[in-house]
Amino acid sequence: MNRLVTVSKAEHIFPQYQDTPIGKLLEYHNLDRPHDAYASAELLIGMCMDNRKHLHIPDNFAFIIRAGGGNLRYSEFKVSFAIAVGGVKAIALIGHTNCGMVNLHSRKEQFVNGLVENAGWDRHFAEEHFTQFSPMFEIGNEIDFVLSEAHRVRLRYPKILVAPMLYRVEDNLLYLIKE
Repeated sequence: MNRLVTVSKAEHIFPQYQDTPIGKLLEYHNLDRPHDAYASAELLIGMCMDNRKHLHIPDNFAFIIRAGGGNLRYSEFKVSFAIAVGGVKAIALIGHTNCGMVNLHSRKEQFVNGLVENAGWDRHFAEEHFTQFSPMFEIGNEIDFVLSEAHRVRLRYPKILVAPMLYRVEDNLLYLIKE
């Protein structure tokens, strides 16, 4: 966690993000900046589907793609759409603490049992489903994953500003990550 940078005042925002949609996101969420009015999105936010996270941002400020672990690999067409048609010039990739996609293998029994009990699946099919898809969605360490995803997205979209961040569910704040 020593790679996390607390943003408790505007001066803590990295220079490359100041006066950008990334900086505004941090100001809205962490610093209670009054909400401006937006006619269209300035930012794409990629974040986990976890229900413990809620961002304090104005209406129409951002497109948000929620996927397990904040993994945008399987949402790339949506990312491209937000850039090409939506006109966004910045992407905030937000991982979070205590993510369920970390050490996914340890949740295999819970996952299988949940599909059997809650969805009516056959146990064998539930096990095959987990075995087939869990390697695609396992993220390892939250911070390392967000950094690697930021690197991948930057290579794919070289003109887009990409910022890796971490949402700490313990205090509901966004943190910048030192790269």
